[in-house]
Amino acid sequence: MDLTAGITIAAARRWLAQSLRERGLDTPELDARLLVAHALKLDRAALAAQDQRILTAGEADAVAALAARRLAHEPVARILGRKEFWGLELRLNAATLVPRPETETVVEAALAAIDHNRARPALRVADLGTGSGALLLALLAELPAAYGIGTDVSLAALGCARANAEALGFAARASFVACDYGAALHGSFDLVISNPPYIAHAEIATLAPEVRDFDPYGALDGGTDGLAAYRAIAADARRLLSPDGILVLELGAGQLDAVTAVLAASGLAAGPPRHDLAGVARALAVRPLP
Repeated sequence: MDLTAGITIAAARRWLAQSLRERGLDTPELDARLLVAHALKLDRAALAAQDQRILTAGEADAVAALAARRLAHEPVARILGRKEFWGLELRLNAATLVPRPETETVVEAALAAIDHNRARPALRVADLGTGSGALLLALLAELPAAYGIGTDVSLAALGCARANAEALGFAARASFVACDYGAALHGSFDLVISNPPYIAHAEIATLAPEVRDFDPYGALDGGTDGLAAYRAIAADARRLLSPDGILVLELGAGQLDAVTAVLAASGLAAGPPRHDLAGVARALAVRPLP
């Protein structure tokens, strides 16, 4: 069946889901629902209520255009321009990484690591390489007395993070600085977090097209061995952290031992890793050695 005017919304969803399934894409039914709703500017309830309505020619064209983008492996979050993270709806742009569910493990690890400090007034948080602001804003949502700074080398990413902070009501507690990791930051922080680029140069070409072709290269490229960002952050961590401050980092799969060694070389002691739902050691809480 071709997607043409004269078919129902329900039929358009079935057509799109089948097309995605035949291409071998994950979650075809969910993707089809989200994309049809977006094309028709309908929320979930309205989409269900109107499933027997006939598409106009313009609506059919709109659905077909989004279908072509997804069939070319563009992620749904990129097409929609938004992604939910830690229960927050975040806007995205071409300069920001799409937040992954496994990155929520970093939020969990950070909250667990600072549990004894959570009631402290004016807890200071720094998010190095903030992108869309996902980590920083998730923590501000959980820590109502905290104040945070997000850094990024990309002005476009910082603009996206700032817009997300404003939309979520955190503008008074979040500021953003253009710099490489913590280079422009001064003073000490109770919590420093980062989801740094950790893919080795040679591995980027092997990534899924949704990542390789659509995520910003700078948010993926971790240098020759994938550890360049960890070295830069580790070298600056003692300057950035308060005496009892904590650094929490996201890890790539299989990087636990290598990152732990990088941290130890800079006088930082890592605690036990926190695993994501797939069993990958995904987050590491770190403290300066005495």
